[in-house]
Amino acid sequence: MSYPKILTANWGIEGSHLLSVVRARGAYSRLPKAFAMTPAALTQVVKDSGLRGRGGAGFPTGMKWTFVPPAEKRGGKPVYLLCNADESEPGTFKDRYIMWQDPHQLIEGMILSGYALGVRTAYIYLRGEFKFVQKRLDEAIAEAYAAGLLGKNIQGSGFDFDLYTHLGAGAYICGEETALISSLEGDKGQPKLKPPFPAVEGAWHAPTIVNNVETLAVVPWILENGADAYKAIGTGKSLGTKLISVSGHVKRPGVYEIALGYPFKDFLEKECGGMLRGKGFETLKAVIPGGSSVPVMTKDEVLRSSFDYEMLSTPMDKGGPGTYLGSGGFIVMDDSTDMVDSLTNLLRFYAHESCGQCTPCREGCGWMYQILTRVCEGDATQEDLATLKDLADNIHSKTICFFGASAAMPVQSFLLKFKDEFLAKIGALSAKGAA
Repeated sequence: MSYPKILTANWGIEGSHLLSVVRARGAYSRLPKAFAMTPAALTQVVKDSGLRGRGGAGFPTGMKWTFVPPAEKRGGKPVYLLCNADESEPGTFKDRYIMWQDPHQLIEGMILSGYALGVRTAYIYLRGEFKFVQKRLDEAIAEAYAAGLLGKNIQGSGFDFDLYTHLGAGAYICGEETALISSLEGDKGQPKLKPPFPAVEGAWHAPTIVNNVETLAVVPWILENGADAYKAIGTGKSLGTKLISVSGHVKRPGVYEIALGYPFKDFLEKECGGMLRGKGFETLKAVIPGGSSVPVMTKDEVLRSSFDYEMLSTPMDKGGPGTYLGSGGFIVMDDSTDMVDSLTNLLRFYAHESCGQCTPCREGCGWMYQILTRVCEGDATQEDLATLKDLADNIHSKTICFFGASAAMPVQSFLLKFKDEFLAKIGALSAKGAA
């Protein structure tokens, strides 16, 4: 599959985090073109490109930008741009690579996006464990200020743009945009009910756009090459390239930039080097395609699927795998994997990370983890499995944010697709009791 490297073009080049190195390779060269356009025209280019949010939801980026009220309806309030660099989803580790390998790509993307949105102040919100990444970003931001690429009257355009980093305290929930905003404001990182949506009333009650690192970093390429060039990559409504974080039982785990529409089978063979053990796909058991919060896929589903938002989300009763591309956290499991142990490990995470605001999530995630622990220890019954499913069904979509569903969907899918392994644990208990 032939496609240009958009996000990873500078990765591996010595000094790729330095302004002098990347500027010689075209960094910030798109600014004059943008400043010669109206903000609305730049927004239209992004909208026409078909770029979708790369943080997990896959919502059209340009359309999201249009939700910001016009100046005459904002009552003098500013517009803020927030880069979501929290990246706490288990199995996902792409954004930190962008910020470490090519921080100026993100900075330029934020300047362009800020110009399109009429933003004067922007923030990069990083998870608490990313202090080392924050240091590199701060150094790159300082270089950009010194070169007149940030601050007042950038390149004589009359456009002012200030950019700051903000380090969170390591809470998974702050990857949710309204919780991120609460944390940035100095409050407890807990989600808010919507509406109002952040684009209308977000940080400090002002219109706010929250975009993922990968989403913002691709904007310079789109502006330089045009919406049609970006749309020429991918398939259907899944356009452009996507970074995939690969972990698990493959020979070459890592971060890969692929064109959307790429078949999983080819990706595993050509990029990942095949399975860690065995020949071909004989040892492949399951894949979680979009980070820990999306439904798991069986071997058969994996071998007939591709990196396509619509195809992956097609329900099982309509011939699809019933999952999501999400953030692109591609977790590969071979036949040595105990699926009950794996699910228990995931639920330990979700039980720990619930912010506690909504009762179904606060209580239910802990209950699901406790039941799964009993299953693993051989101290559960079939009634416990029924209770586990009932809990997941009643947590899904019953909370303020998507965290409840994120914890419920793995439980629902593991129980459905690998039911025999759960029953085997219960069967082992019965045999033990009979003895």
